[in-house]
Amino acid sequence: MTKPKHSRFDCSPGCAVEAAISLIDGKWKSVVLYHLLDGTLRFNELRRQIPGVTQRMLTNQLRELEDDGLIERKVYAQVPPKVEYSLSPLGRSIEPILLALKDWGDTNIERFSKQQSTQTAA
Repeated sequence: MTKPKHSRFDCSPGCAVEAAISLIDGKWKSVVLYHLLDGTLRFNELRRQIPGVTQRMLTNQLRELEDDGLIERKVYAQVPPKVEYSLSPLGRSIEPILLALKDWGDTNIERFSKQQSTQTAA
C-alpha cells in the first residue's frame, strides 16, 4: 500500500484548500486581486491593467469577488457615475498568498513557457 503524497493534509472534497482555491478560481480573479493590492481602482483602470480581459468578463469576475466578500464596491452618486473597487479586509488577508504565487510564478515562468511551446509544437 502506498502512502498518500500529502498525508499531513486532509483535503477531501469540501476541505479548506478547496474552499480557498474556489474563491480565487477564475481566469482573472487572482489578477484582479493582485492589482487591487496597490489600492483602490476604477473599472477602466483595472481593465487597462489587464490586457485581454473583456468588459463582460471583468464585470462578472468583480461581481463574484464582491459576492464572496473579497472586494468592496463603492458607488458615488454623481454624473457620470463613479464606481471604485478595493480589497475588503478578507481580500487583504490574501495578500501574502498572492505575493507568494507571484514569486513562485516569477521563479518558474521559463519552465511554463518551455512546456507550452513544446506542447504547441507537438
